[in-house]
Amino acid sequence: MQHNSKLPNVGTTIFSIMSGLAKTHNAINLSQGFPDFGSDQKLIDLVSNAMNSGHNQYAPMAGNLELRKAIAKKMDVLYNSTYHPENEITITSGATQAISTILSTFIRQDDEVIVFKPAYDSYEPGVKLNGGRVVSIQLQAPTFSVDWGLVKSKINSHTKMIIINTPHNPSGTVFSKDDMLALERVTKDTNIIVLSDEVYEHMIYDDEKHQSACLFPDLKSRTFVVASFCKTFHNTGWRIGYCCAPKALMELFIQVHQFSVFCVHHPTQKGIADYMQEPKHYLELSAFYQKKRDLFLSLIKNSRFNFTPSKGTYFQVLDYSNITQEYDVDFARRLTIDFGLASIPLSVFNENNLDNKVLRFCFAKKDDTLKRAAEILNQI
Repeated sequence: MQHNSKLPNVGTTIFSIMSGLAKTHNAINLSQGFPDFGSDQKLIDLVSNAMNSGHNQYAPMAGNLELRKAIAKKMDVLYNSTYHPENEITITSGATQAISTILSTFIRQDDEVIVFKPAYDSYEPGVKLNGGRVVSIQLQAPTFSVDWGLVKSKINSHTKMIIINTPHNPSGTVFSKDDMLALERVTKDTNIIVLSDEVYEHMIYDDEKHQSACLFPDLKSRTFVVASFCKTFHNTGWRIGYCCAPKALMELFIQVHQFSVFCVHHPTQKGIADYMQEPKHYLELSAFYQKKRDLFLSLIKNSRFNFTPSKGTYFQVLDYSNITQEYDVDFARRLTIDFGLASIPLSVFNENNLDNKVLRFCFAKKDDTLKRAAEILNQI
């Protein structure tokens, strides 16, 4: 028997490749975006308590109501934006499941989805699996800023969705208020849905403010805001996130969600709901990661790498054009194999594998890990 793949050009992800190389060559792994330090013991204890107190059966399909209420409170306090916990918030199996379900819910054959590149690698396959067409807009290093005039020119009767990501992975840039207002203008009076991937909302630096889509009323009316507890609470393996959207959109989302995962690990939901009763657990995250970013950059300031400090996420892009003109994938491999430091080449996220001679490094690591990585970078 022979069967054709629905994603014939998709191979192993660059994250698996680089992490595999790091393991094989015993390299410091600053490639894949996960911390090498432990979770807060208090959160782990709360999840354990939830198991021991009986929260081990199915959660409600949309998620534990206490957790949805905690999210609603957070959105109100941080963004002065109201989402009803009973019908406008859904807990998901990570942000990626939320993204996949949104695409499955709304994208049909030949619908067009605007994606800004470099882009997180799940967007494009998700569009294609549902018969949609990706309309790529390439962002240019080093600013990775959006030409909203170009965006407007790409919109037509087939445009079903625009996917944004702020703070932006992999570049570490953030959308400004002007960016969000421009997005609101180009989608106003249309049926375009906006998928706003905001998983790094609590990692934003240098007194910048996170411009959530829910801050802009007309934009909010057509937007799914997607977020991640995994990123926020240093537990990438827990695979738990959520999305918020107006009731009319969320009702359609739930119809698909119920047949994909139905509900998410209940004791984790209960534990996080209890943990969120102390807002400091997410409000202090930006200061925590800015210290790590600043340490990392201070340690490599005299290296041959050029950089603009990351404005958000826990990633830092480094320009290596003063060192070599190698293709970034080749240099990333050599950096891992010959020098013992793994990173992510950005060309794999770009249109036509555009190579800007930059690599992405994750600084969600112990200080000692960052110091050892900096020693390597300073030798090159």
